Amino acid sequence: MGRGWIAAVSCLLAASVAWGTEVRDVRLWRAPDHTRIVFDLSAPAEYKLMVLGNPDRIVIDLADTRLRKDLSGLELGDTPVASVRSGVRDGDDLRVVFDMKALVDPRSFALQATAQTGDRVVLDLYDRDTGPRQTAAEVPPTAAEPPPAAVPPLPPAAAPTAPPAPLPTASPPPSASTPPPVPAAVPPASPAPAVPSPAVRKSVDQSGHRDIVIAIDAGHGGEDPGALGPRGEREKAVVLAIAKELHALFEADRGFRPTLVRSGDYYISLKGRRDLARQRQADLFVSVHADAFHSREARGGSVYALSTSGATSTAAAYLAERENEADLVGGVRLADKDDVLAGVLTDLSMTSTLDTSLKLGAGVLRSMEPLTKLHKQRVEQAGFAVLKSPDIPSILVETGFISNPHEASLLSSRDYQRKMAAAIHRGIREWFLMHPPSGTLLASQKLNGGQEYVIARGDTLSDIAERFSVPLADLKSYNSITDSRIVVGQRLTIPKS
Repeated sequence: MGRGWIAAVSCLLAASVAWGTEVRDVRLWRAPDHTRIVFDLSAPAEYKLMVLGNPDRIVIDLADTRLRKDLSGLELGDTPVASVRSGVRDGDDLRVVFDMKALVDPRSFALQATAQTGDRVVLDLYDRDTGPRQTAAEVPPTAAEPPPAAVPPLPPAAAPTAPPAPLPTASPPPSASTPPPVPAAVPPASPAPAVPSPAVRKSVDQSGHRDIVIAIDAGHGGEDPGALGPRGEREKAVVLAIAKELHALFEADRGFRPTLVRSGDYYISLKGRRDLARQRQADLFVSVHADAFHSREARGGSVYALSTSGATSTAAAYLAERENEADLVGGVRLADKDDVLAGVLTDLSMTSTLDTSLKLGAGVLRSMEPLTKLHKQRVEQAGFAVLKSPDIPSILVETGFISNPHEASLLSSRDYQRKMAAAIHRGIREWFLMHPPSGTLLASQKLNGGQEYVIARGDTLSDIAERFSVPLADLKSYNSITDSRIVVGQRLTIPKS
């Protein structure tokens, strides 16, 4: 009896030694230009990536590893992957096979564990018609991370006389510098969800005046959920919903062209978000987030701008550090170590951009005050990597504390999401109505008259007249107002100042 028990324990110990690493989860996200597959590991693991043909497959071998995740639950519908299967090879190695149905350029890399995540192996399958884009998932190597594994080219296998074996055993030849595309076995999969045009503004009017471009960035996404609420609320989902509401509001405004930096549940690096805003020639970059703190009592909204020196408060420094760690989750070296950008930030031109960010952010903060308690009464500043665009005014809006049970419930409500989007929209819109960039339709309207303004809660005619530098009598006369009564939502036309 005792010997049998000892033998059983010995077998268990041997098994635990033999299986050095476990794949605890496999997650998949579809982005506009690529599909990301993440293997969550219990410990680091060596791996090989191979491309096989006839039939077309991408194979990943993980040494001394076993799989605990059922791969049948992966959503493959709008991806270039037809199916996924796995098995054991060479006794204790795990092989995962992705059967392909469209052209892709594969890239892979390993990530060491961080405070938020464990060890991971990441496989990015870039659509062949677009090719790799660093703006979607930027993965520069660091001292702590090996460079992305090159996929060695393989000669096409002979046509099989029977259905392909579940576990291909082809071995790769010596590696090459550039991985080949996987040839298409069947017509390409349906295209990924469309993202607003990256570099073209909305059509100008007949006089040649352009629209004001607002880049709306929903924070986090994909494998980076952001902060989590007490009932499992995810920041990435809440802020994407608010961002889409904000986009719809600006879409209805003449003279504005909104563009979503992230239109679905996928990851974009912090630098990639800035780059997309610049490609789309944005006049403003607004990043939408939901705050979190270890105390559930913390609540309220706040607005942040970049600081090129120190943070304006300990809380701002803490938040910037936490938000900047999003790149560690997504597999990117922190973008605030960009030497070229650091040099630009010392340029005098940054002063004007920061000044606009602070003043515009203050207007957004005022617009949020009737809706939510303000966590900070002024625009705070810290070294947010996502805001480091020297030529684009940029703000980060914390819409509330998702760690607070009451605010988490509000932030998950469609009605409250619309109200929050309306508050942010009002603050941004009012700023640009008063300070339209030259060459825009709003600048022309301000110069020649005919500019429109929507009454917000707390507005008075005298305040509006002062804000737009027009006589109160002219404002009333231009809008056929005989007394001083106005209502929220009422539209005024501002005469020439």
